[in-house]
Order: sequence, then C-alpha cells, then structure tokens
Amino acid sequence: MKKTFPGGIMLLLFCAALSLPSYGQFSLNAQLRTRTEFRDGQGTPLARDASPAVFTSQRSRLSAGFSAYRIQLGLSIQDVRVWGQDGSTINRTTTANNNGLMLHEAWAEILLTDTIVKNKRLALKIGRQELLYDDSRLLGNLDWLQQARRHDAVLLKYETNDWMLHAGGAFNQNKENASGTIYDATPPGNYTGNTNGGNNYKSLEFVYAGRKLAKGNISLLFLADQFSRYHTDSVNNVPVKVWEGSTYNRMTTGLYFNNTIQRLTLTGAAYYQFGSNADGADLSGTLLSGAFQYAVTPAFSAGAGVDYTSGGGSGNTSHAFDPLYGTPHKFWGLMDYFYAANGFGNRGLQDYYIKTKIKAGKKWLITADAHEFYSASDIPAAVDKPAQTRHFGTEADLVAVFTLTPMIAFEGGYSHFWSTNSLTAAGVKNVTNASSNSNWAYLMVSIRPSFLFK
Repeated sequence: MKKTFPGGIMLLLFCAALSLPSYGQFSLNAQLRTRTEFRDGQGTPLARDASPAVFTSQRSRLSAGFSAYRIQLGLSIQDVRVWGQDGSTINRTTTANNNGLMLHEAWAEILLTDTIVKNKRLALKIGRQELLYDDSRLLGNLDWLQQARRHDAVLLKYETNDWMLHAGGAFNQNKENASGTIYDATPPGNYTGNTNGGNNYKSLEFVYAGRKLAKGNISLLFLADQFSRYHTDSVNNVPVKVWEGSTYNRMTTGLYFNNTIQRLTLTGAAYYQFGSNADGADLSGTLLSGAFQYAVTPAFSAGAGVDYTSGGGSGNTSHAFDPLYGTPHKFWGLMDYFYAANGFGNRGLQDYYIKTKIKAGKKWLITADAHEFYSASDIPAAVDKPAQTRHFGTEADLVAVFTLTPMIAFEGGYSHFWSTNSLTAAGVKNVTNASSNSNWAYLMVSIRPSFLFK
C-alpha cells in the first residue's frame, strides 16, 4: 500500500493558502537546526578510561498556521535525528527507539468571546501544544533539546489587558482500549517524561493566574499531576514494573515574580510540592530562587542569584522537589548535570551563580556564567568511608551567538566542570574512577525562514 509522506500535508496547506479568501491569513515557517557536540563528561562525569563522544544532531521542522474569524490553527511537523543513524540507502523514517519524524504540534484555538470585545478574551485551545509560562522553570517547551517538549492537552484562557487566567488539563492513554484505563508510563526509547528522569504522567491539571507589572509580571501556579501506581513482578529473575489503573497524586503550588526597575531586574520564585511522588512516597519539597541582573551599560549586564531545591527525606516522607516540565538547561548549568534527565539521586541542589551578558554590536551576543553547586542535604557515606562533603563542584559556561540575518544564526559554546568525589558518589552520579575535569563544546547553525500569506 502506498504511504503518504507527512510533508505532503504541508504542501497541500501551502497550495490552499494561495487560494484563501481575504478573511483568512496563512503562515508557513521552517527551521533547520544542526548542532555538533563534543562530549567529554557532559551530563555525567566520564570514567577516566572512557573516550569523549562527537556527533551532529539535526532538527528539521515545518510549521503552518491559519487564522480567521474566531479561529486559529497550528500544525508543526519535525524530524530529529543524528547524522548517520540510518544508512543512506535505507528507505525508512528511523529506528524504533529514536525520535525521527513526528507531529510536534497540532492544535486549534477557538475564540469564545466576539472580536468586537477588545479589552478581554475567552478562548479554548485544544490539541497537541507547548505549555510555556513565566521563565520556563516549571512549564517550558524545552526548546534546547532537539525533540523539544509538548503536551496533548486542553487549555481554557481568559485574558484582559493586565490579567491572565489559564486552566488546563491532560489525560494520557497508550491506545484506544476496550476497557480500563491502565497507562504504561514508560516513554519509548531513551527519553524521559520529566526533567529529572521520571515517567510520563497519566493525567495533569493546572491553574495559572498572572498579572502584568510595569516591566514584568507576578503569577500564581497550582498544578496537580497523577502517576500510574505499580507493583513489581519478577520475569526471568529480573524485576519488572507492572502498571495499575489507580494513581498517585502530586501537587505543586507557588509564586513567581519578575520586574525591571530602571537598570535593575529582579526575579524571585517560591514553590511547595506535596502529596505523593511517582513511587507512592509522601512528599514535602520546596523550590526557592532569587536573582538580580544589573545593566551596567546598554551593552553589558551582570548579576547573581541562588537556587535551592530540597532533597533527602525523613521517615516515610521524601523532600526531593521535582521541577516538573520546565527547561533545566536554562538554569542549572549548560552541561545539564542536574534535573535534565541525568539523574543525581534525590539529595536536592543549591546553586550559587554569576551571569554576565555582552552585546557586541547588532550581531553578537556573548554570555559568560559561573556556578557553584552543593547538595541540599547530607550525602550518605559508603561503608568504611569518611562522610562526603555537600560540595558537588564548579561549572563555567561561555556562549557566543552571531546573527547573520534575522533568519540565520550561528551559536557556539564551551563549558567546563570541576567535580568532586561527592558528585560521583554512589548515592549521586555513581561513577567509578571518575575524571574530576569534564568538558563540553558545541557549534549550532539555525536557519528559520518564514512566510506570511494574507
């Protein structure tokens, strides 16, 4: 049977756009982004006898949008792969355990209020979509990863000139079942469901209320996500999770603040997590964050901040805070040692950092950051070994971006991590004979043409 390549859908949309009546607007956007990486301990320190990795990954994305009276539609198809992962003569999308060609977004937004009402709007957005709020710490599109992140969800949005109130929800299933709602929460391939290597949620609900400030915003988030319960069976003497229909319920709530006063930008956040974690343990965790950035000149700014996520436990209660579905690459070091699907136990994190930014002309942007990482709780000592310190190590990040045109950008970066024995201990990264110096470098080319038809 002949198969239709999904790109044909985009071609049909493009042809349809040429004949659209005057009341509609059609947009077409593309992105080709290649990233060549040198990994010598990125994510986790390598053992001393391990060799660095070098590869090039590529995201090829085609997005279409349509808007008309009281309706907007969005569709995004992307292909993510590593150069050479498929033989050049093999006629297939990709191997089963890799991302390959997929539907990234497919949503419709219906305006429930009439367009003559200018100072407020009520809309319903439904379908596969990105959830992006505040600074992306807890809800973000994870755009740094080539595959990014999206949710199959419904979102009700009420917005005025100064306020926004959003309520959303999702309910995941593996297939069209004839009975029952058992959900296998293990993601396919080597990709995790959330920011700390966990499983996919079975269902999710959230309410977000935000108010615009002079040059910033303040917001309140309440989010609940549910995870499939399970029990462990033995198959060929190997423990295997067997998923059940009931769920564990986890809740997260807190405040976010950001505002610029003259040259000074202040950012703060405080969140509390409670209920049960994905393994059924009682949960009581916190996230605290505070930072400032000062514009010394129009071209140079510098600032500092501290992040704290609780960890460890007491009795039957876990204090390990999970930063949900955010963009950890933006916060806890570019080498992604923490909360970026590279597990580091459940000890929590303290991050003390300095960040600088230089705009060199209209085309160059250079950032230089330094992080000092500590565990938020004591690290258990190995048998017959002295107690571990809480110090995980130090990271330095340098990134340069050159914008050749509005559609073409080049980006390069280098990071170095000086790690301690505490970071590679059995209860944290668990790396034997680990190198104490790790390196990571990358070169990324991003091309983003866009077209608008009215």
